[in-house]
Amino acid sequence: MDLGLKGKHALVAGASRGIGKAIARDLAQEGVDVVIVSRTFADLEMTAKELEDETGSRVIPIALDVTSTDQVNQVVAEASEKLGGLHILVNSASLPGGSASAVGPIETVDEDALISDFDVKYVGALRCARAAIPFMKEQGWGRIVNISGGNARNAGNLSGGARNVSMVHLTKTLSNQVGRFGITVNCIHPGTTRTERTPSLLAARATQLGVSPEEAELADFAPGSSRGNAIGRMVDASEVAYLTTFLASDKAWAITGEIIAAGGGVGNAVYY
Repeated sequence: MDLGLKGKHALVAGASRGIGKAIARDLAQEGVDVVIVSRTFADLEMTAKELEDETGSRVIPIALDVTSTDQVNQVVAEASEKLGGLHILVNSASLPGGSASAVGPIETVDEDALISDFDVKYVGALRCARAAIPFMKEQGWGRIVNISGGNARNAGNLSGGARNVSMVHLTKTLSNQVGRFGITVNCIHPGTTRTERTPSLLAARATQLGVSPEEAELADFAPGSSRGNAIGRMVDASEVAYLTTFLASDKAWAITGEIIAAGGGVGNAVYY
């Protein structure tokens, strides 16, 4: 199927590794030129070279802290200039592994950690969208895909789930505001997803349980547990990328303001 993406231009936030990197790869394989951004330029530079060698598309690394409005405005404008336009924005930036999320009971929750989590995930996505939308309006064509998380539907730490719920509202609101300009906005909820970090997480869990990494993957509450989903295995980051690429394509005009889970049919899975 021709997705109509060849020659399009994208910016993917949070793309040095993990789901963001998988999305940048899949877009580039469809002929999209991509600017990838995250905080650490050295990681971005290695990722850009790897993806260019794999796909033959242009992949341009630019360091960006999405908590800075000035930086976001500057980098989005720079991305559009270097690419020759901006058609697609993927908001996949978040704090690494939720490491600074507001965890623990409400009596001891760290408000600064909660605010930091929201500043990166929700407000960061809002900043990027606000900067990108004028370029999309000029073309009369645009796609925004927000990568959220399955914790929006589950109890959990006090910022991880709440920030993901906020991405749902941002998606719905933006889709209503920009649809008449030829721009669609959608949101994906990944569940536990296999990325570069998964082997080390499973190794640590295996040591804790005194089992093999393969057994740890099947254990309840393990990072990467596959027991709580319908397909009986962990979803790979590439599978989230395939969905993102379709939503970013010319074939997805009828889909906007939607929230789509990509967790393998999750029932009682634990998300990290």
